[in-house]
Amino acid sequence: MSRAPRVSTDSAPSPHPPGADPRRWWGLVVIALAQLMVVLDATIVNIALPSAQHELGMSDTNRQWVITAYSLAFGGLLLLGGRIADLVGRKSTFVIGLVGFAGASALGGAAHASGLLFAARALQGAFGAVLAPAALSLLTTTFTDVKERGKAFGIYGALAGGGAAIGLIAGGLLTEYLDWRWCLYVNVPVALVAVLGAVWLLRDHRPARDARPRLDLPGVVLGCGGLVAIVYGCSEAEPRGWGDPFVLALLCGGVALLAAFAWWQNRVRSPLLPLHIIRERNRGGAITVMALAVVGMFGMFLFMTYYMQVVLGYSPLRTGLAFLPMTGAIVFSSTQISARLLKRLPPRLLITPGALVAAGGLFLLTFLTVEPAFVTHVLPAELLVGTGMGLIFMPVIDVATSGIDPRDAGVASATVNTAQQVGGSIGTALLNTIATSAGTGYIAARLRTAAATGGFGPSVQERIAKEGVVHGFGVAIAWGAGIMLLAAVVGWTMVTARAPGRPPADPDRAPAYDPHRMRAV
Repeated sequence: MSRAPRVSTDSAPSPHPPGADPRRWWGLVVIALAQLMVVLDATIVNIALPSAQHELGMSDTNRQWVITAYSLAFGGLLLLGGRIADLVGRKSTFVIGLVGFAGASALGGAAHASGLLFAARALQGAFGAVLAPAALSLLTTTFTDVKERGKAFGIYGALAGGGAAIGLIAGGLLTEYLDWRWCLYVNVPVALVAVLGAVWLLRDHRPARDARPRLDLPGVVLGCGGLVAIVYGCSEAEPRGWGDPFVLALLCGGVALLAAFAWWQNRVRSPLLPLHIIRERNRGGAITVMALAVVGMFGMFLFMTYYMQVVLGYSPLRTGLAFLPMTGAIVFSSTQISARLLKRLPPRLLITPGALVAAGGLFLLTFLTVEPAFVTHVLPAELLVGTGMGLIFMPVIDVATSGIDPRDAGVASATVNTAQQVGGSIGTALLNTIATSAGTGYIAARLRTAAATGGFGPSVQERIAKEGVVHGFGVAIAWGAGIMLLAAVVGWTMVTARAPGRPPADPDRAPAYDPHRMRAV
């Protein structure tokens, strides 16, 4: 009997893998919508901040709390949010996070005093810390087939990398054509659609009572307290400086709390973060790569926003639209390159080249001048960084969440989110300090030279000031490129897992992994 011709399934997922939910791809749409809302909210308010400051009468000192309140709550409570998903159930936690995030957004949009806006942003961060781990853990438990997992994580990786840029675009559109308050109100209809979709499309993964881990309250205090102290210390380092006693006290206190947290997790029966999750070589390497990679990416967002608005004079909308090429590159790289190659190549063959490409894009930005150079410098850099980050995010998230016991899926997902958030906070503060110091020194030296030669006037001072800003950005981005190169080294040396389903030629060599459990093959 002749054999039927084989039909390629590379372009579409297998319709019915064993035990798969037939509505899982519509469920992915819901998960992606919620994840996009959380990620873009970290940047959508940045462009609206000047308008909000003017309307609510915030001082320059207090305006940072619109950003800091969100990052503190989000970064500090992620581990707790992940464990809540393991205790209560991922679907229930997902819905609770959506409803709370929408309510906090509505409260912030209606705020008529700065204090209420700060409180609303903190609530957004808290519910985001519940929502984000639940979304990622739903993804990891819904898609276990190798091919389907690659496609699903490609989409998720695109949102994780491109959501911040989309937030800048959305912030520019809403601020310019509506009002800054719509940067918050926009979350309400999005969350409502996601809630309805979650109730209808997502499976409830509520564990049996005897299978649920207990809540480690001392671990919550130590772990979340340490993360809050570190994130807050990094946010205060920007205006105060790294040598400020208050900043040093926060950072040292945060490190001490996290050290006590690790000590406690080794002794408690039901830890908040089982340490074997991050001790596994591949997973620990992937989480480290995530933390390092976002340093360069977040630094680029910060400096390019300032460069376009302050140096080039772009409007908020034009600034947001200028990030479109990078967003498109991340989406294409994640969904069309990483998602297709992960099942054929070891993860490090995507992670390391991706980090090298991204580092090359960042290095190109070190040649910027005060003259407009979007086509010659910014656009190629955006395409390189976007392509590189798309190659990084998808395999990193896949490796970091593979081989996890379902009862720990929530807290493992929270660990990935925490690495991204803490890496972004530390990196932004560090690179901003480097940029400020380098720029100040450059301006002082140029002003002394101009005064000595007699070429000193308002126009000269203005140009020197712009040159100093760009010089500072260039020095900081060079550091970001170096950190991205470090991510490439970590990815190559620590993420040694083989491609899913590929047996090693030599069984004594590095282990492979599969999406169900991390193991030697």
